[in-house]
Amino acid sequence: MTDVVSMLAPGQRIFVAGSVNEPTALIDELRVATLPDNLHFIQFPLGGYNQTDFTALSPNSEHTTFFMTRHLLDADPERLHFLPMQMRAVYDYLSERVDVVLVQVARDANGRLRSGPNVDFLGAALASAAVVIAELNTSFTAPAGCPLIAEQQIDLLIESERQLFELPVPEIDPAAVCIGKLVASLIQDGDCLQTGIGAIPAAILNQLSNKNDLGLHGGLIDDGGMELIRQGVLTGANKPLDRDVHVTGMALGSHALIEWLAATPEVMFRSANYTHEVNVIRQLPGFVSINSAVEVDLHGQVNAEVTGGRQISGTGGSVDFMRAAKASPGGRSIIAMHATARNGEVSRIVAKVELVTALRTDVDIVVTEHGIAHLKNLPSRARARALIDIAAPQFRSELETEPVS
Repeated sequence: MTDVVSMLAPGQRIFVAGSVNEPTALIDELRVATLPDNLHFIQFPLGGYNQTDFTALSPNSEHTTFFMTRHLLDADPERLHFLPMQMRAVYDYLSERVDVVLVQVARDANGRLRSGPNVDFLGAALASAAVVIAELNTSFTAPAGCPLIAEQQIDLLIESERQLFELPVPEIDPAAVCIGKLVASLIQDGDCLQTGIGAIPAAILNQLSNKNDLGLHGGLIDDGGMELIRQGVLTGANKPLDRDVHVTGMALGSHALIEWLAATPEVMFRSANYTHEVNVIRQLPGFVSINSAVEVDLHGQVNAEVTGGRQISGTGGSVDFMRAAKASPGGRSIIAMHATARNGEVSRIVAKVELVTALRTDVDIVVTEHGIAHLKNLPSRARARALIDIAAPQFRSELETEPVS
């Protein structure tokens, strides 16, 4: 503990790796330490994985986050700063604003030191920081496709042995199954996919077993992606860029996924300046971006982060991928979501979204369990009609009364 704190100085900006690569043993040491004044922690957390409110570490510490989780709801609002920023831009933001990096590393099957299974912003943070403090977790073998880290880059290495958090298997309800089938009908052999996490992405991946030579280029790989690679469905054989390679920023899933990645170098982990970069993705024909939303309005605008006036997530990388899909020859931007929330009491197709995460021009297709709305090239009133047609039936008559010019 003394060694970690001795590396810190008042006023420093400290990047803490997020999701499955959070160095929790280092954070546990900071919780019981007397910290220098005015430390400013920066993290892109993921709900379920990351549970630290850095404003609670000391009376004057600050915390910048790009994503809201329930563990931040009780943070001091004067010292918690939510920064709405797309993931590609976060990479550039961190390339100039970090003094210290806290990160988890592991050794690969050959004993070489590599990053743990999330590299979204690691390259930017390492290039910017003067001090690197790493937690060497000996409980797992590093993915073979994660970046190597030179030991001389690390100023302090603290060893731990703790199990990585496993992402629970999502519960796929009948509506999600229906959505999965509808989205799968939009996927063509040879397409290159980007998906998220949760029941609907899992349901979509479950329906792709009859496809051929799909590619993967996105922010994450999970157990569903692993199974499709094992089945020979995801091959990357049709990709002119990174052919036969699967590109991801992080791994989210089971211990079995992490063990498999340790022996699977063709799953290549790259930072957000590559995974979310439009000039990379535009070189991938048939790039299909599949994301979810809190609600979509009759203009086709997407709210993916606010409900009831409360920030519940963040901008994330969805808009990066939506716009990149439009730059890809034959690319498509899909929003897939349940038609209702709160056990059917609230429509997720609405007259106007509470907050705009993605513009109406960012979305090509919206899918619910009630059908597919092809919005691309439709004028405004036709877009509204297409969206009403895939809303839950009990809300359609009310939506039809809303004026759309």
